[in-house]
Amino acid sequence: MLIPATVLTGFLGSGKTTLLKRVLSEAHGQKIAIIENEFGEENIDNDILVSETSEQIIQMSNGCVCCTIREDLRTTLRDLAAKKRSGELDFERVVIETTGLADPGPVAQTFFMDDEIAESYLLDSILTLVDAVHAQTQLNDRQEARRQVGFADQIFISKADLVSPAELSALQHRLTHMNPRAPQKSVHFGEVAIADVFDLKGFNLNTKLEIDPDFLAEADDHHHHDHAHGGHDHSDHVHGPNCNHPSHEAGGEHGGHHHHYDDDVKSFVFKSKRAFDPAKLEDFLGAIVNIYGPKMLRYKGVLFMKGTDKKVIFQGVHQLMGSDLGPAWGREEPRMNKMVFIGIDLPRDIFLQGLEQCLV
Repeated sequence: MLIPATVLTGFLGSGKTTLLKRVLSEAHGQKIAIIENEFGEENIDNDILVSETSEQIIQMSNGCVCCTIREDLRTTLRDLAAKKRSGELDFERVVIETTGLADPGPVAQTFFMDDEIAESYLLDSILTLVDAVHAQTQLNDRQEARRQVGFADQIFISKADLVSPAELSALQHRLTHMNPRAPQKSVHFGEVAIADVFDLKGFNLNTKLEIDPDFLAEADDHHHHDHAHGGHDHSDHVHGPNCNHPSHEAGGEHGGHHHHYDDDVKSFVFKSKRAFDPAKLEDFLGAIVNIYGPKMLRYKGVLFMKGTDKKVIFQGVHQLMGSDLGPAWGREEPRMNKMVFIGIDLPRDIFLQGLEQCLV
């Protein structure tokens, strides 16, 4: 059995430690290993830890394990897996808390690039905590905060009760604009159900889409559709009837929403009812990942491919891309491609035109 791993990220003060304490102290009967990038004032209090020690791995009073990263994440994960195999440590899952300034990308990539890690662990999801009070400023000022939103499989908004409904709505709208594929929940940290934190299967291609076959529906609700492409509709995160260019996204009031930001982390969607030519698509995706990989945070899609009656499900993080055959298309189900790309200053037109040219 692979050990599920959850990456917890979020800006300083967003409530990561509060959430971790809750997860560790709740009587859910699970033994969890927490890997921390740093022990600081912000981090787990010593009352949960058995003792202060110079050891890297500390057994906690409730049977959980806590561990600081001394070298790098791979070494730490290997050590933990070896100790679990030998029976020296007993835990069922791992939570990695990144520092407030960390980019979760390299952490996610560790699970795919290192064979030894991939044989022991399964990356379940990236959770991003956003502090409603300070988020707008942090998102304006810090690219790390924007990247953390772009990577998320699930966004928890903390301190939502401390801002007005209008401010919360503006923040939610901005987050959706950056990452339409991550569900958002406002949380009071005493009340996050463990079910909202673990086994979300954000990286498990098939399961995610079977639970939520139309993971773009939410994104499409507020978006303008352009039907000029003969049955295609590239919905994009542009609000308002005539704005079909990224430079129109900042400022102004479209559809009742105020946009006073033009984030470099954005998302866009590609849809088409025509099938992809597998060879052309592979060449094109290979080329864009080669050029834009470092700026491509997360991308995911359900593809209608020529030559197979099954859905092809693909996703990636930065330069790492993978695809799986999913379930067969239903008899009544319209076959179509849906892809979402989340990244930093990605050239939307190049992506959409290139994908268009890969259609049969």
